[in-house]
Amino acid sequence: MSVTAGFTQGDRRRLGWLLAGLGMLAVSTDSLWVRASEADAMDVAFLVSCCALVVHSTFGRWFDRRPALESLRTHRLPLAGVGVLASASQISFITAITETRVANVVAIVAAAPLVASLCARLFLGEPITRRVAAAIVLTMAGIAVIVSTSLGEPTLRGDFLALLAVVCFAGNMTLWRRFPDMSRRAGLSVSAAIVVVVTGFLASPLSLDAGAYLAIAAMGLVFNPLGRLANSTALRFAPVSEVSLFAPTETVAGILWAALFLSELPSLASLLGGVVVVAGVLYGTVAAGRSRRATPGPGGAIRRLAP
Repeated sequence: MSVTAGFTQGDRRRLGWLLAGLGMLAVSTDSLWVRASEADAMDVAFLVSCCALVVHSTFGRWFDRRPALESLRTHRLPLAGVGVLASASQISFITAITETRVANVVAIVAAAPLVASLCARLFLGEPITRRVAAAIVLTMAGIAVIVSTSLGEPTLRGDFLALLAVVCFAGNMTLWRRFPDMSRRAGLSVSAAIVVVVTGFLASPLSLDAGAYLAIAAMGLVFNPLGRLANSTALRFAPVSEVSLFAPTETVAGILWAALFLSELPSLASLLGGVVVVAGVLYGTVAAGRSRRATPGPGGAIRRLAP
């Protein structure tokens, strides 16, 4: 019997929010560990994914008791899609961190809720309100401000890799939501296996120093896999638009980690662009949610809508 069998719909939604918040806070440290390792992106991706395979096959059972092998038989195509999207997002994100400013990457990641809304509209039929459409435009403007300082510089490739990571992340969330019974352990294991295969030909994992191995172990054995497990599980209890709302947690925390531990202060353009991106996200999600919950009823009274 599921541990959430006796939960009300509101309880399940709040559990989804809790898992999403904890998950994004955990993965917000990815940029810190990648930079602290001072290793090549392919080495980091390879070793982190090797560690993740171990975590998903052991501690992953705490989050997901569905038989992974059974899901591999019943959800072959969705699992393949999750594996490809999640692995592309992982590799793109790690490479972006090594090629551009942390502030750039995490500010671009803040657009995830709105990109996820577009994916949910296209593939799940969820409507996009005028407010969300306006927020999408605002967010894209913020991203343009962020990458404007990279034009003609080597960091431009990193900015676009961050955008690719966001698009793959949003598509991945949509698949998780579409197939709630799909084993999270199976999907994340497939993703990690794909990264291992792809990066195995380019990595030199035995050439790193002790500090690099410690940073990669922290990322690969604790923060990254458990954060991904929490995020993917959250989509069983709350819709894509609400779970993705917590993506800006990575933006705020990521910039804070970089400033505190890497002495990497964001540029003025990154700060301004990040503010615009977060403002767009809040306008299209939090403000929209409050607007839906308080609408004029008969006689002009305010009627509270169920979440």
